[in-house]
Amino acid sequence: MPEFPIVDTHVHLTNLNRIRYTNLQDEAPTLHKSVGLATFQNHAQSIDIDSFLFMEIVCDFDNRSDEAQWATELAREDPRLKGIIACALMENGSEVTVELEAYKQNPLIKGVRRLLQTEAIDFCVQPSFLKGLRCLPAFDYSFDICVYHQHLSHVVEMVRACPNVHFILDHIGKPKIKDQLFEPWKADIRSLAELSNVHCKISGMVTEADHDTWNRDDLRPYFDHVIECFSFDRVIFGGDWFISTLATTYAEWVATVDWAVSGCSTSELKKLYCDNARDFYGLNSPDNKDLQSSTL
Repeated sequence: MPEFPIVDTHVHLTNLNRIRYTNLQDEAPTLHKSVGLATFQNHAQSIDIDSFLFMEIVCDFDNRSDEAQWATELAREDPRLKGIIACALMENGSEVTVELEAYKQNPLIKGVRRLLQTEAIDFCVQPSFLKGLRCLPAFDYSFDICVYHQHLSHVVEMVRACPNVHFILDHIGKPKIKDQLFEPWKADIRSLAELSNVHCKISGMVTEADHDTWNRDDLRPYFDHVIECFSFDRVIFGGDWFISTLATTYAEWVATVDWAVSGCSTSELKKLYCDNARDFYGLNSPDNKDLQSSTL
């Protein structure tokens, strides 16, 4: 395990009493349940977590500001919750600025995500979507990219079209690890890494493998390729909890990542586990004690 506190940039929590998750109910009914802060704290208790980010989890679009507000309330319960990645409808083009301006009133919101994996592969390069993305730098927001591997060639096009936007690829682009698929994923990752405005999140890999029979060797070539392409300067750790519970425990995922990077320098490990996350998401401020009145 890491010999220093880590930053987890990808924690999902749900509250069915306040927020609707129709997509989750339809696509992954076993995950359609309330999963709160106490459950996460229990599952992650063996890991020294310095801070973590709340990641939106595809709630119904008309609930997206409610989700961000609930996450803000959770930060008052656990000061380690240092940031929120909220849902924003980038396809609204320049009109998304109304939503971003509202989010900007909440200093906990560090970036946005619009789930793309369930959309057409060219959804992310539609003119209105690109126009929305180009609004992000004015708000100092990054964009988390969540796609399946078949979307990646268009993701490269999207990132190239928005050179001033800071992107991060979630779950290494979701290659089909269960089938040991490498191409065209490997080539697309290489092309994406050539663009300096994108990082890669080492997360969500076990759920792309066989949930019941995966082993670390199944993941090794994917770890190696991502780190080779992005280097330790542009990779960031993510737990993807509680989605990850489909295939592993929180501690086992951290141990698996630690195994994959064994032998690397302390400096490299700190980049992966904490330093890059703090820089990319701006986690060094604000202090959560100043957030008691944050609302949306």
